[in-house]
Amino acid sequence: KKATKAGIKPILGLETYVAERTRFDKESGVDSTRYHLTLLVKNKKGYENLVQLVTKSHLEGFYYKPRIDKELLEKYHEGIICLSGCFNSELSKALESKNTKKAEKVIEYYKSLFGEDYYIEIQPESPDLIDAQVKIAKKMGVPIVATQDSHYISKDDAPTHDILLAIQTGNKIDDEKRFTFEGHDSSFRSGEEMIKALEDTALDKKDIEEAISNTALIADKCGFQFKLGEIHLPKFDLPKGEKDSFEYLTKLVHEGTSRRGIEETEKVSARIDHELSIIKKTGFSDYFLIVQDLVNWAKDRDIMVGPGRGSAAGSLVSYLLNITEVDPLKYDLLFERFLNPERNELPDIDLDFADNRRDEVFGYLREKYGEDHVAQIITFGTMAARQSIRDAGRAMGIPYSFCDQIAKLIPFNPNQGRPKNEIESYIKQVPELKQLYEMNPQAKGLLDAASHLEGVARHASVHACGTVVTEKPITDYLPLQRAPQDDDTIITQIEMHGVEDLGLLKIDLLGLRNLTVIQETLRLVKELGGDALKVSNIPLEDEDTFKLLQTGETTGVFQFESSG
Repeated sequence: KKATKAGIKPILGLETYVAERTRFDKESGVDSTRYHLTLLVKNKKGYENLVQLVTKSHLEGFYYKPRIDKELLEKYHEGIICLSGCFNSELSKALESKNTKKAEKVIEYYKSLFGEDYYIEIQPESPDLIDAQVKIAKKMGVPIVATQDSHYISKDDAPTHDILLAIQTGNKIDDEKRFTFEGHDSSFRSGEEMIKALEDTALDKKDIEEAISNTALIADKCGFQFKLGEIHLPKFDLPKGEKDSFEYLTKLVHEGTSRRGIEETEKVSARIDHELSIIKKTGFSDYFLIVQDLVNWAKDRDIMVGPGRGSAAGSLVSYLLNITEVDPLKYDLLFERFLNPERNELPDIDLDFADNRRDEVFGYLREKYGEDHVAQIITFGTMAARQSIRDAGRAMGIPYSFCDQIAKLIPFNPNQGRPKNEIESYIKQVPELKQLYEMNPQAKGLLDAASHLEGVARHASVHACGTVVTEKPITDYLPLQRAPQDDDTIITQIEMHGVEDLGLLKIDLLGLRNLTVIQETLRLVKELGGDALKVSNIPLEDEDTFKLLQTGETTGVFQFESSG
């Protein structure tokens, strides 16, 4: 989205690892060898195949790194452009060891799969290989292409990247034997910079022109674009005798008026008709049917479900379907805040369940829609301001006490909106921090490094509640992987905003400890001879409750216990 908006053509692809043997071979000391290969998406088929390759590399081929093998390439190569890879590729390793016969065999194999879409990469970082690469390319009739091993945008980013590598490997930048890119320009070079870099190698002018012009040729070949804004809703499995989703939804809504004890006055009927007309216009009937089915399944099994929060409480249809417990007519809540026909996006109903039974609800979704149609969503933890300062300081060999002193000068307000560039902003806002930055060179170096690291993805994990449900198998839309913390949990490789942008159904299933406490309290009251209470019947005008809230003693009360 951002690239397109900026007038930049996005090209999807990846540098993959190819197993020496097969992706299923995972023998210690034997299968640690893996080769790099660059794959770029040409068209829709290419994207679909790349998703399969990426998913299977994680779910089937993971051994220290996600790996594909030649069996997968033979099955999923259509619509993909293949570049031979960097100095860690199979071709480069064969040329490096002067094994021309093996190098020719490698080229023949990839050429047989990709044909005119196979290119031999020429990189200024590997000057010793270039002569052999050009000679074998000409002999085998394969075009060459200039590529750059880019790990950061500007040359000025090199010191920050070095610090990041030191953080990731647990080293200090002064350690002599650590992993580093020092001495290599791994920036995103311009065309002019690439030509100049290649002029310092064994390439002649004609070869340089071919290698550079082929970069544009490849970019032109890559024509795939995501169709953002299209909605891909799963179809709700209608009961026997029902033929239309909207008609069945309308039937359930009117049945809900009786269950809720609501008389269908002119006002009520008008509100129902209004909401249903917008639901019909937007084509979201199946969405409401899926959500009401899930919520009612949970309630039928005595799983505590939240009363509904956010804009969903403004929907009378949701109330009549038993999704929410708040009557929007009574409180004069607006439906359009929840579902606006002007916005072509799915409404968002946050569903809260007792945390000790949330897994049952997720299990029901997988059982009903299929294991390959339901997955939890990935989330990426990023380096926050304070953490960036401490991590950068450790890598730079600065005493922890000094780093901690500076980190604590960054205001800690987890419940309030943070500025985009926190460290930069707070240097201007916090006098003590500003003074240190201006007067202490070590503090300035640390804060400058940390501000560049702020926001960098630190780790991946499972989103607390985000779940995707798809009409076709998930891998028709996006790739999957195992959760880093649990091999048995399969998650998407695209975070929640990307899932929504692709038009897929995201359901938030939040497990709340608060609901578990309420559920257990109701059970104990009943067991001890009290009345069988129902939360939705508890009056909202109870004076003692408001007196308690006024004291500020709200620990354990959902969304009232924090500072706001």
